[in-house]
Amino acid sequence: MAQRFLTLSDVATTLNLSMSAARALVTSGELPAIQVGGKRVWRIEATELEAYIQQQYAQARHHTHAHTSD
Repeated sequence: MAQRFLTLSDVATTLNLSMSAARALVTSGELPAIQVGGKRVWRIEATELEAYIQQQYAQARHHTHAHTSD
């Protein structure tokens, strides 16, 4: 069974980001997450991370298409 929740460290590793950049995605609300236990203990559902990645691909495609059709 796949792991449902990921840590900020997991997200940072997956996206090849620093911990502070991963935390910024979460605290800004760009990447949905929940706080579990103590303050600053974030968990991100694997499906939310995948949705975020797909959204970034869609934005990149849109951006690339917008600049190539000028």
